Parts: sequence; structure tokens; C-alpha cells
Amino acid sequence: MKKKIIFFLTVAVMFSSCDDLFEPANQNIREIEGMYGEPIFAQGILLNAYNRIPTNSWSFNDVATDDAVSNDVNSAYLRAATGQWAANMDPFNQWTNSKAAIQYLNLMLKETDKVNWAQNQEASAMFNDRMKGEAYGLRALFMYHLLLNHAGWSNGQLLGVPILLEPEDPKSDFNKPRDTFEANMQQIYSDVKMAEELLPLDYNLNSSITNISQVPEKYRTGNDVNDLDNYRRVFGEFARQRMSGRIAKAIRAQAALLAASPAYSAGNTTTWEDAAKFAGEVLQLNGGVSGLAPNGGTWYNNTAELAGLASGANPPEILWRTDIGESNALERQMFPPDLFGNGRLNPTQNLVNAFPMSNGYPITHASSNFNPSDPYAGRDPRLAKYIVVNRSTLGVNNTIIETAADALTNPDGTPNNDALNRVETSTRTGYYLRKLLRPDVNLNPQTTTQQRRYQPRIRYTEIYLAYAEAANEAWGPMGTGSFGFSAYDVISAIRRRAGITQPDNYLESVKGNKEAMRELIRNERRLELSFEGFRFWDLRRWKENLNVPARGVMIVDGNHQPFIVEERIFTDYMYHGPIPYSEILKFNALTQNNGW
Repeated sequence: MKKKIIFFLTVAVMFSSCDDLFEPANQNIREIEGMYGEPIFAQGILLNAYNRIPTNSWSFNDVATDDAVSNDVNSAYLRAATGQWAANMDPFNQWTNSKAAIQYLNLMLKETDKVNWAQNQEASAMFNDRMKGEAYGLRALFMYHLLLNHAGWSNGQLLGVPILLEPEDPKSDFNKPRDTFEANMQQIYSDVKMAEELLPLDYNLNSSITNISQVPEKYRTGNDVNDLDNYRRVFGEFARQRMSGRIAKAIRAQAALLAASPAYSAGNTTTWEDAAKFAGEVLQLNGGVSGLAPNGGTWYNNTAELAGLASGANPPEILWRTDIGESNALERQMFPPDLFGNGRLNPTQNLVNAFPMSNGYPITHASSNFNPSDPYAGRDPRLAKYIVVNRSTLGVNNTIIETAADALTNPDGTPNNDALNRVETSTRTGYYLRKLLRPDVNLNPQTTTQQRRYQPRIRYTEIYLAYAEAANEAWGPMGTGSFGFSAYDVISAIRRRAGITQPDNYLESVKGNKEAMRELIRNERRLELSFEGFRFWDLRRWKENLNVPARGVMIVDGNHQPFIVEERIFTDYMYHGPIPYSEILKFNALTQNNGW
């Protein structure tokens, strides 16, 4: 039986500017042999995997944690958090998506040597190496996401997923047992190593590739002009935002942090020191602590930076991102109803309480100067940047958002639908989301506007926080390993950027205590990465209490009264997700994770 694949021609444009690439045939269903002479068609197999990257869009699974609730009664994350998470109702499922991506990548790795990537044979060899390198790096990425969602303990072993390194066809044996988590991790490390060997660290501007010394020895034929021209074509600016050596290193750091964490550490050999080293290697390439972007905490609303961002270029905060586009879809979801939004995700009082005072002390600390009667005064500046609190402003006209339960009307006498539980799109907690949104979007039907944005796949702040967490566990708060900077140094830089008053006396008070520093690092991670899809996984890998109720605040006559908005119903086996029930039914070689 001849293998068939489905290829969507829309992805072809990503490679269509190379003059010596062949034109794709004008049909959608192709035999695999067709890729050998049509590199755009061949590349469509790889691009199918890019289209499946889980971080191409926001998940907002924060709704399944103590950080947020949703006013969408049909939210699958709401259902999961309130007792309905099951192997046959799993909104976090990556089994089908990531395994399908790996199938395409394995197909690419098997067939790429047969593809005539360019008429110039030296360029064709370079293209072949790059496609292989991208495939290896992407395979590591998808295996990491499979572990994140589906690894778990079964029959006394920590298991991952079946490791598939060859493309499957109708004659394949699909009834394969799960490999160990350790074997999965070693495969990730192996794939990252292959990606590093085949790919450049970065794809640089063609104008900056000017010397033959910048071309790896294996690509030098003695004709410097042609070699430079070929190298620019294959590994130059045209390929920016494709998998690179730097991105592959960051994926390794992400996977190692997961493996070293309490929920996984007993079942594999990756240590906190390994995780610190992998993250530290990425940060060294970024200039160490001094490379932390000064405006990285507001990357989504740095308007001048967004307006001037060239195609394929990254701002200092971003390691990997999607393309830039104009949209107002996120604002339509998240703006309060009186700004024509659906108020979909509501931050909790739990999260608001996690923001310290501007002097750096937690609000529960005796030195914080927190005033319960004026709870938003003197707080960490990130609170005002990330969350809409009562009587703060939002939107192109700096509209005052009244969330108090007794704020019945707006100044113009119209009903105030932004108030707590007023209509179905009102906040359920007394708060609205500000982070990730462009306040200069206008949703008024008479004057609707859109704004530029992109989706970060990996932010540098994530890697800095990963290093801080791992370094603290491996070497203590002040230990530097071989990198010259410590967990303390990273957290100090992040809090200084956030606007914490200096000197940071609270940080100074915990820098000699690993346990206290651990709690501070985890809280900084909670704040800095809020609403970006991290806390759901962080709580589980840390084996922290999953059943903290989501709380809100009811404001009446100026009094702030916390209340429970939504209970959380999890059990301890849910530190790890399930294998899909349908897969367990189909394949008896698969074992289910404990409890599911």
C-alpha cells in the first residue's frame, strides 16, 4: 500500500522565496514519493509539526488552578477543576496532537535524505541538515509536552510514552507499551544534541554573515563567495523563528526542570544540578543576569517595541515566538462587558494576595504595612499591570472599571455590567484580566480597532526562573555553580525590574535559607508567568495542595470581604494526567497511570 499524506498548500509560502526550489504540484493529496523532487511539498510535512506546537496559542488552563476562574459555564478547565477530570474528559490531552506531530517528524527524518532540496548541491546538503535539525528539535519539544501531560506512575514505575523513532504505516504494530520516563528523557537529550549539531545557534541577518569563518568547516568548498551565498540562503534571516540551536537548548532546560521536580525526581536520573546547568547554559548565551530584559515583564504591551519589530526579529525578552499579526480577539474575550468584552477569565483573590507590597514583603508579613481597608495601595507595581482591580482604568478612554457589588450604575446613569456577578459576562471574583491585553484596542462597534501582537513560545524570564529554582535546590540561594550568578542574583534582578523598592530587605532576609528562598522563587514564578499556562503544571510537579478554593472579593460600602467563588476538587493521583481512555481500550500493552 502506498503511503499517502495530506498537505495544505498554504504552508508552502514559507519557503517560496528561494529561486532554486521547485514549484509544488497543484493538488492536495500526494504520494510520499512526490516530496523527493518538490522541496516545498516536502517541507509541508515539517510545517505540519510547527502548526501543532502547543504554545502557538494561549490555553488559559489557569482556570483549573487557584489563580483564575471563568464565567464560561461550559469551560472544560472549569469542569476539570471541579471534579470532572477523567481519562475520557481531559482538556489537557496532548496525546493525539503531539503523537501526530512526531509521526510527521519521523517521516521527515526518514525521507529527507532523498529530497533534492535545491538545484545547487552544496545548498541542498545544507537544507537537508537544517530540516533534520529542525525535526530533531521539534521531536524533543513534542516529547516534552507528552511527558508534561501524560507521564505518571504505574505499577511502581514512572512511565512516559512509547518512544517512536520511525514513521508508522498501516502494517506497523500500534500496540506498544509505554517506555520509562527515564528513557523518554534520554531520547529528548539525544534529539536536542542532534539538533545542536545540525543547526546554527541562531539565524542571523544575511548582512551580518560576511566572513567565511562564520560558515562551518563542513560547508566550505574553497569557493568563499558561493559558500557564503549558500549559507546565507539556508541559515540566514529567512529561517528566523524556525527551530535553532538556542531554542533546542531551552527545550532541554524545560524538560530537565520537569524531570528534577518532586513529582518526577524519584523515577529518573535528571538532577536539580542538571536542570540548573541546562538553564544556565541558555542564560550565559544571553549575557547572564544582565541579559534580563528591562521591559520584559510587559512584553505584550511594549507598544513602540511591537510597532518597530522587524519580520522574524525578537525583542530582548523573547527567545522564540509566533509571527506578528493584528487582532483584537483576546480583548473580545477578556475585556469587561462595558468595554464590549466577555470578561472571560477572572483573576482570583488568591493571586492578588500573592503580590507583595512595593517594599517586597508579603502582605502577611509584619513589616509589609498592608492596609486591609485600602488593599491595593502601596502594592508591587505588577499588580496594577496584570490585574484590573476595583476603580482602576482600562481601554482607549481610560474607563474606570467598577467591580464593587454595590456599583449599580455608571457615571452616565447606564447599568454597570462590570460589577461583581451583574450579568453573565461580569467578573465572578471582583477582578478582570489586564495582562496580555492591548489597552489601546477599541471594541466599540462604531470605532473598532486591532493592534499588533505575537504569541511567545518561550520567554527568557521563564528560563531565568527555571535556573533560579534549580540552582537554589542544587547549590542553595547564593550558589553559582560554574555560571557566576546565583538564584539570589536572578530573583534580585527580576524583583528590581518589577519595581520592588531597593534595597530589597525581604529578599535579603531569606537569602540564607533555601526553604524560604524556594517559596519566594515559586511565588515570583507565579506572578511573572501568570496567565501564560504555567501554574497548572507547576502545582503538580511541586506536589503542592491542589484543593485551595478559588476566592474573590465582594466590595460593599468600601468594605472588602473575601469569599469562596469555586471549590477545587482534585486528588493526589492527579499530580499526573491520564493516558486517554480510548487508547487504553484500543491497546492492551498500554498501562494507565495510577488512580485513573
